Amino acid sequence: MKSSWVFVGIILGILTGFFLPEFSKKIKIIGDIFLLLLKMLVLPLVIVAITGAIINLGSFDKLKKIGTFTVSMYFFTMFVSVIVGIFFIVLLDPSDGMKVVKNEFNVSTKTFDDFILSFFPSNVFKSIVDGNILQVIFFCTLVGIAILKVGREIEKVSYFFNYLFDVMMVLVRWVVSLTPIGVFSLISNMVANSGLDVFVSLFKYVISVVGGILFQGLFFLPLIIFLFTKHNPFVVIKNSISALLVAFSTCSSSATLPVSMEVCIDKIKLRKEIVDFVLPLGATVNMNGTALYEAVAAIFVASVFGIDLNFYQYFVISLTAVLAAVGAAAIPGAGLVTMSIVFSAVGIPLEGIGLIVVVDRFLDMFRTALNVWGDIVVAFIVDKRTNP
Repeated sequence: MKSSWVFVGIILGILTGFFLPEFSKKIKIIGDIFLLLLKMLVLPLVIVAITGAIINLGSFDKLKKIGTFTVSMYFFTMFVSVIVGIFFIVLLDPSDGMKVVKNEFNVSTKTFDDFILSFFPSNVFKSIVDGNILQVIFFCTLVGIAILKVGREIEKVSYFFNYLFDVMMVLVRWVVSLTPIGVFSLISNMVANSGLDVFVSLFKYVISVVGGILFQGLFFLPLIIFLFTKHNPFVVIKNSISALLVAFSTCSSSATLPVSMEVCIDKIKLRKEIVDFVLPLGATVNMNGTALYEAVAAIFVASVFGIDLNFYQYFVISLTAVLAAVGAAAIPGAGLVTMSIVFSAVGIPLEGIGLIVVVDRFLDMFRTALNVWGDIVVAFIVDKRTNP
């Protein structure tokens, strides 16, 4: 599937949603089926990829080296993303002139203890049924390490998981071939329901978020590709376009995971063992766009409510935005739930989330694309830096 066809699907979706809104709402089922097919593949792919990737590494020393470097890169890029977002929101000050408005908006609160406990499954089968990817990754990581520890018949076990992965990738390519049609349906329905002027009243806030995302995605992440690997980052961007367009249209890092893995293996030519380990983990814990968005949203709402933030509170917002982003499910709109952690950390009223919900879906497209791009960048850097 060529990226150009996905782009055509997006353009046609915008035009159809604007000029034929009723028709667009009727064909929403096509996009829903496309999303369901993508999500159908996610958990089997994560189970096979994570467990198989650890087994394929072959030794604890290699696992420690790659795992430590990968997680370090994830947190490094997320912290920089938050700093970029804070710079843009302070520079543009979109709350200037806005009145305090208290909208009623029900949002699930989540404590820091809940966040820590969310890593550990009490019943792994329930975690699979519930689609809790973070807990599934934790369990599969333990299984992979345990298999390395046992040490017997490693080659046969590795062959089994690699065979299952090849089967999954055939299914992935079948579903990915439907992307232009699925994207067309999703985009046209979104435009039909929200219109093109959904964010006019919050224009400067939207510019702050989008500006920060574009800076992080088009300047900082390409810069670290060059600094760490000496490769041309724009070649990587070009080969990643199809995955980024899927992320943009689905607003789901998890749904985009099969496409991202295909892109990294087939187009960017990264080692399968690296892609299998880095991308499924990144789809859950590496959220550049979500971390940036939650920090910007907290500062914006605080300003609207007349809350003056000091340096310590900015630091707390930065830290909790990264941690909350790690705890965010890789599905559309999950950031609105985990945002309660950031707001509660510095005493920002939770009803302030109601101020920004009107543009959340629009911004979700941009931050998801950055989330996925951040995963691909880290996978590329890890591959080149650990190449034997």
